[in-house]
Amino acid sequence: MTTYSAVVTTGIYCRPGCGAKPLAKNTRTYELAAAAEAAGFRACLRCRPYRVAGPIAADTPELVCRAWQLIIDGVLDEGTEAALAERVGLSPRHLRRLFLRHLGASPDQLARSRRAHFARRLLDDTDLTVLDIAFASGFGSLRQFNRIMREVFRASPTDLRDRRHRADRLVADGGLALRLPVLPGYDWDAVRDFLAARAVPGVEAVEGRTYRRTISVDGAPGVLEVSPGDTAGHLLLRAHLPYWEGLIHVVDQVGRLLGTETDHAAGVAALSADPVLGPVVRERPGLAVPGAWSALEIGVQEVLGRGRWLEALVEDLGTPVPGLPGGLTHVFPEPGALTRPALAALTLPETASRLGEAEVARVAALAAAVAGGDGALGYGTSPDALGALPYLDEDLRQAIGLRLGQREAFPLADPALLAALERLGVPRTGAAPWTAGRWRPWRALAAAHLMAYGERHRVPSRT
Repeated sequence: MTTYSAVVTTGIYCRPGCGAKPLAKNTRTYELAAAAEAAGFRACLRCRPYRVAGPIAADTPELVCRAWQLIIDGVLDEGTEAALAERVGLSPRHLRRLFLRHLGASPDQLARSRRAHFARRLLDDTDLTVLDIAFASGFGSLRQFNRIMREVFRASPTDLRDRRHRADRLVADGGLALRLPVLPGYDWDAVRDFLAARAVPGVEAVEGRTYRRTISVDGAPGVLEVSPGDTAGHLLLRAHLPYWEGLIHVVDQVGRLLGTETDHAAGVAALSADPVLGPVVRERPGLAVPGAWSALEIGVQEVLGRGRWLEALVEDLGTPVPGLPGGLTHVFPEPGALTRPALAALTLPETASRLGEAEVARVAALAAAVAGGDGALGYGTSPDALGALPYLDEDLRQAIGLRLGQREAFPLADPALLAALERLGVPRTGAAPWTAGRWRPWRALAAAHLMAYGERHRVPSRT
């Protein structure tokens, strides 16, 4: 995990590798930039620590992780810590105590730091106006934006933009280009291959080293492209969106999809020592556990598989977006479009067959859970909440949970995972008891490596 060094004598904190050489006795270390800022330090102007990845550790307590995911979703943009605490079933005081103990800053301080760091990157990378950046970063007003930026960086947004380096500004052929920070060693090619093997037809596409997908922003279509950055430590995100308000949440979703929001270093170290899985992990140690763009999308994909039914659902119930490159044709259907009658009416023209009743029931239940807006299905959903959803068996719950950030999820029914276990000498008939307690508490990371390993050895696609 990134460790920031704060210098007591100067009141400045730096990222690893900074050229500054303070005396050790004058430094304090913090795992998150927000923790250093909460202690009164400001970011170094030389190494610019706001431009490096600062994910939380994978072994952070589950309740803290769930609250952190809600912060990423924007719960504190207009809400309060009390409302956040209620969402995770804690008192505000106990929630603050947990955050301070494990992350070094309160929920409000973390949310403030996150918005400010994102805004600072927009000031560096783009030519968006200060007003546009304020609302793109989740601030409620220009006055609030100016105040928070002065508190965090000791300068106004205009002054900060004037300080940007000549090479900072990114120029894109259409859209908005942003640097997406990643941890050292992050393996983009491994994550890209994982996503390519599971791409939703018409919604996602991989061409060379670039991943593309369509999204919906308050009902209007947009397109995102992710490719390697020009230097180490970041990816390049190009966003083609109808407007920039709330851009921070779009970028946060990209981070979760690509697995950049969690530091898996401890899990990689533990699994690398395993006699069976170790060689697989050591082959691609930078593979993160990919998330999902939305709970509905990954849930529907796990129910229908990667075959023709998923393609038909997108074509018939998704929103067409003409003129896009690389085979992108539609935005994934909204929850309201996935009703029982609409799903029951789906047919495959080549066979005139209809979607089975069990699949109709499962997809409709997933859509209803998302449309209800009660947190029953979303990133960070607890295993108990996912288990309470109707029509989902254990295999589906594990497969969906893996992509929704459940660290102990292990989708044993996945064909790629099963093939990988067999290739490693674990018989299919004995896999369940053999893996029941193995690789805890890193089972999701172990599963991601096994699935990627299985795909590399040409596991047949699920139909």
